[in-house]
Amino acid sequence: MSRRRYDAIVVGSGAGGGMAAFVLAVSGLRVLMLEAGRHYDPVRETPMFQLPREAPLRGAGTPAKPFGFYDATVDGGWQVPGEPYSVAEGSSFMWWRSRMLGGRTNHWGRISLRMGEYDFKPRSRDGLGFDWPLSYDDLAPYYDRTEALIGVYGSNEGLENTPNSSPGVLQPAPRPRAYELLTRKACRRMGIPVIPAHLAILTRTQDADSLPAQLFPGNALAQRVTAESMRGRAACYWATSCGRGCSIRANFQSTTVLIPPALATGNLEVRTDAMVREVTVDARGRATGVHFIDRRTLLDEYAGARVVVLAASACESARILLNSRSAPFPDGLANSSGLVGKYVMDTVGAGVYSHIPALQALPPHNEDGASGIHMYMPWWLYSEQLAGKLDFPRGYHIEFGGGRRMPGFGAFGGLEPLTGGSYGQDFKEDCRRYYGSFVGFDGRGEMIPNEDCYCEIDPDRVDRYGVPVLKFHWKWADHELNQALHMQRTFAEIVEEMGGKVLSTIQTEGARAISQGGQIIHEVGGACMGDDPGSSVLNEYCQSWDVPNLFVTDGAPFVSNADKNPTLSIMALAWRASDYIVEQLRRRSIG
Repeated sequence: MSRRRYDAIVVGSGAGGGMAAFVLAVSGLRVLMLEAGRHYDPVRETPMFQLPREAPLRGAGTPAKPFGFYDATVDGGWQVPGEPYSVAEGSSFMWWRSRMLGGRTNHWGRISLRMGEYDFKPRSRDGLGFDWPLSYDDLAPYYDRTEALIGVYGSNEGLENTPNSSPGVLQPAPRPRAYELLTRKACRRMGIPVIPAHLAILTRTQDADSLPAQLFPGNALAQRVTAESMRGRAACYWATSCGRGCSIRANFQSTTVLIPPALATGNLEVRTDAMVREVTVDARGRATGVHFIDRRTLLDEYAGARVVVLAASACESARILLNSRSAPFPDGLANSSGLVGKYVMDTVGAGVYSHIPALQALPPHNEDGASGIHMYMPWWLYSEQLAGKLDFPRGYHIEFGGGRRMPGFGAFGGLEPLTGGSYGQDFKEDCRRYYGSFVGFDGRGEMIPNEDCYCEIDPDRVDRYGVPVLKFHWKWADHELNQALHMQRTFAEIVEEMGGKVLSTIQTEGARAISQGGQIIHEVGGACMGDDPGSSVLNEYCQSWDVPNLFVTDGAPFVSNADKNPTLSIMALAWRASDYIVEQLRRRSIG
């Protein structure tokens, strides 16, 4: 490494780490980014136009590539060779890790929903869980900045607890497709709102002449590198799945939107294949740097800094803290509350798959658009919930998909219930008749933190680098089980209203309806923020109560896991925390 000591070390390169490194670098700090995975360049590596027939197994998923051969994830998934984790007896949990520069931002669904006023103060509303130590109004300016920087399409609908962005921030949403229009028509009769989704995909080029000055007033360096970055991004031309990565930089990835301009400042150094195992402290209990293992040489190395920012993903950051034991911190760093690793949460998930006869045998038509959703259904039953009319206290939103875009592997494997097992020419005709007439509905709901969901260090196992691994404990509460059942019943009612038939099973037991813990890949918590050092790990700026120059800017600070996908909030919180770090360093109150 070219420098022995930095102003800041950022551990992780995804949503939180990429944003922290970007903001700190454009603010003039010397930053070292440590990423456990390999270097990755979407501009060079993305297979934009290759077809499923050109891939092994026609692009089907494998243990090494769970989301298919063309998915951007490399060296990652729910199982990573040489990097085990444990699950306690009686628990079921899946831990996704993405071992590559940019982390999960390379393959995520790019759904970018703001948490609302209710989401920051849930305990005040229904007496369950915890309130955040900040309000929606505190984070709203950072939501605006983040959406403008990364590029988010959508609309302002003024719905309850579904916040509007400031005027001019959102990009235009793409037009609904046929199955989305049909779904919206049915849902309107049922009183369910169907509105444009918010996705981090450019539908038009960014205004590089004015946006940078609005985002970074008075900061010439930030304005210059941001403008250069924006001019290098093209609007989406609806080519292939965003999950492959994007060589034209139309969608948001840390590797195309945050890291390049941060590098352009000359203030950021990136070290990949660097597995951080421990944060070190001095006699005063201040963070001094990190030890990491070079994955290629297996040598232990060290880097020092005035500030350490953990953004390795919620559970990985908790693992680093718990493994950072010392005389001042015998139970793990920043763990005087005993809450590091506690209150881990994931999104509640349940779904159904359906056949809609009205969509059969449609003539070929243009379905250009984002590979993700154009429309979704925000939660609509706040009043009924508050009045106690439902048997679960928190809501969910609905994502749905279908259409006639190019089929992948297995697209016609589920036709037998409709065709009776046709084959030969009859099967080919059935494929043409039925393709595009299937719609899937998936719920994404809020989980309330509970004491049965946490991670700890397994005293008996280490990974290939000699670092002790995590052991997960998991238990869904009745709140979430009942919510999952409500999801499936609602989806079945929508399908019936559309004149269709559910092809999957509508469960009567919540444990059968709900997704496995970790399966939705939205795990947050493990280093929750709060306003009391005795009952939280971090303050509202993601700053450790115990170690003032230690920050955590991934999903670990989350106090609750609203039904809104967490990535946008992670980035907004990371930007806010990074501004705070810069100000505190200027005042010499930390580091």
